[in-house]
Amino acid sequence: MFKHKATKSGCDLIMMASHGRRGLPGILLGSETQKVLTHSRIPVLVCR
Repeated sequence: MFKHKATKSGCDLIMMASHGRRGLPGILLGSETQKVLTHSRIPVLVCR
């Protein structure tokens, strides 16, 4: 979803914030940032 919208808009970079959840809560809740990092072909800048 993010890749498609960013590509369609002509973006050169995706900037996202990270909540920094670690351990079991991070695994159970999942992370949208992690999904974007995994699937995006556009560079992603993550800020904490």
